[in-house]
Amino acid sequence: MVRSTAWLLGALLGLICVLPPVLMTPRTAQCTSLKTLENKLIGRRRNMKHNLPINYTIRVHYEEVFKLSNITRLRARVEDLEDGDLQDVWLLVNQEVLKRILRVLPVRHPSYKYTTNLEDLFRKVQQVFPQQSDEREPPERIEEIYKRVKEIDSKGWRFVTPKSLLDNCYRTMHCLFKDCFPSEDREEDYCGLPHWRKGRKRLQ
Repeated sequence: MVRSTAWLLGALLGLICVLPPVLMTPRTAQCTSLKTLENKLIGRRRNMKHNLPINYTIRVHYEEVFKLSNITRLRARVEDLEDGDLQDVWLLVNQEVLKRILRVLPVRHPSYKYTTNLEDLFRKVQQVFPQQSDEREPPERIEEIYKRVKEIDSKGWRFVTPKSLLDNCYRTMHCLFKDCFPSEDREEDYCGLPHWRKGRKRLQ
């Protein structure tokens, strides 16, 4: 009897341990992945500035310099734009940015492993990204960004420091995924200029 009761108790505890991941909502899973990415991005200053030559830049597409101002401009100019469209652009752009950084880093470079870890985290974020409806086509401007980011022979190249690119990634992430990163002051979040000015020194 005692053995039977112990077995049932063990089975119940095992079930409880298994339940949280099963019951985890898509939003919770997404926020968990994004917060893990956020923690990793905190090390971008050391890995993308201190471990590289002063003012070192890499060549990226114009669209890969994805800033808060780009989000504001797209929201103002693109009709039928949804948050999911901007989130998809954010994901694609930053995955391409990491590929470009890795292309210039030797395998033994002190920041190489850090960058590959970021790549892995982005894959995990992508796995929990909500799928867009097949019945809806993204706005033409968004489709255009997708194509330009993938172009090999592009005329719209820019030279940017790797740290600046990851700074953009960090700030736009907080803007586009507000539910995962609630601001202490709702009026001054990462989509607003006042908060950016306040947090400038802390984010560098």
